[in-house]
Amino acid sequence: MSIVRLGINPLTWTNDDMPSLGGDTPLETCLSEGREAGFSGFELGNKFPRDPDVLGPILQRHDLSLVSGWYSSELLTRSAEEEIEAIKPHLHLLKSLGAKAMVFCEVSHCVHGRRDVPLSHSPGMNEAQWQTFIPRLNQVADYCLEQGVQIAYHHHLGTVVETEAEVDRLMAEAAPSVGLLLDSGHLVGAGGDPIAVQQKHAERIVHVHCKDIRREVLEDARNRDLSFLDGVLNGMFTVPGDGFIDYITLFKGLRDSGYEGWVVVEAEQDPAVAHPLTYARLGCDNLKRFCAEAGLTVTE
Repeated sequence: MSIVRLGINPLTWTNDDMPSLGGDTPLETCLSEGREAGFSGFELGNKFPRDPDVLGPILQRHDLSLVSGWYSSELLTRSAEEEIEAIKPHLHLLKSLGAKAMVFCEVSHCVHGRRDVPLSHSPGMNEAQWQTFIPRLNQVADYCLEQGVQIAYHHHLGTVVETEAEVDRLMAEAAPSVGLLLDSGHLVGAGGDPIAVQQKHAERIVHVHCKDIRREVLEDARNRDLSFLDGVLNGMFTVPGDGFIDYITLFKGLRDSGYEGWVVVEAEQDPAVAHPLTYARLGCDNLKRFCAEAGLTVTE
């Protein structure tokens, strides 16, 4: 039996890449509505206090767990030792509040936060950069795992690890301490197949993001060579079950591999267009249904 917990990212309410989206929404609204929608945990966002002695009681008051939190690494431009020093406060926060995985993404040369740069200009890495990146990543991942938190590498549109082929290479060359965050929407957005990636790398998956995609908006973004942020504003992403990704098959693969961890809705939309509580409820209800049909047991 595979047991999962359902979490959500505050992007439904307030956007880190484009702070004007939901900028006036208080953290208390995010947390109370997320709990009301049926989620038992939250990932971090830019409105969350980063002191565990402050954040812990806030989450407890809403009966929520800390799922994880995004970390922007710069291993192509600084040493593993420098990255370890930079990561320590974030690692301490996650560890103190019981999170077991860290959402980790290399952001050197990334373009996903730039509205003026189309997704076709994603940076990628040349051979020399791969040879620099992997040993540094391994060293940081080993350190984090020794502290009780495993890196969940987040392949992400507009970054150096975006495509299915890049994910495959990362998993082939990185140490076992480097776990994989499987993000359905980012893989489909990059032309990949999340079901195939789940099957190939099942033993490395330590965290799951469920971001669905509206096919026509993705096709328009590719045809017009739009940026990641323009795709977000146009409604490219949505909660699971509101797009075209086959989550039941994906979840059956997670069940068969014995995945146990968080399944997280991370679906950035413009909250002025996509009412956050409505979509949070829809995402949670759909996840519960998909899990039941796939044989995954949901727990608080």
